Amino acid sequence: MSAAYISTVGSSVAIAAAAAAAAKMRKEEESMTNYTGDDLNGWEFKIMRASTAYFKKSENLQKVIQEEAQAGWEMVEKFDNNRVRFKRRTDMRGSDSMLGIDAYRTTVGMGEGKLVGLIFGILALVGGLIFALILLARDGEIGSVTFGSNFVMIAIGVIVSVLFGVIVIARKNK
Repeated sequence: MSAAYISTVGSSVAIAAAAAAAAKMRKEEESMTNYTGDDLNGWEFKIMRASTAYFKKSENLQKVIQEEAQAGWEMVEKFDNNRVRFKRRTDMRGSDSMLGIDAYRTTVGMGEGKLVGLIFGILALVGGLIFALILLARDGEIGSVTFGSNFVMIAIGVIVSVLFGVIVIARKNK
């Protein structure tokens, strides 16, 4: 099995898992945001999302609350460390053009595109490292390490190290 194949399969599984998680979150949000006609009369709502656990840090949450308050948004509730719901009076829309910010933004922190790019980059790096190790091991040895089960252990060690690096980077971007 080639490193490229493993990277492709891993990427496909990760994409499918992310899509399933997003669908589950949307369904959950719909059940948590049941509004009556009176609730909507004169009000608009939005959910602010983060790709990482951005709202886990209270400083980040407070910063977003202050930024959204400039456009008249009030925090209704924090769903979890990735989602916060806001509301505002519809008559606040008139001053949106003078704010200098997007009053209807719905994402903060590391964007999904950047996160996906980071994951794909790391998968490509791991695949390249495995491929390089295979090329170096054509004669059956990498230095004094015998090719075979030791190679698998080296590859697993590289993958675990890279995944640990991803976790550290993601936590720093919260």
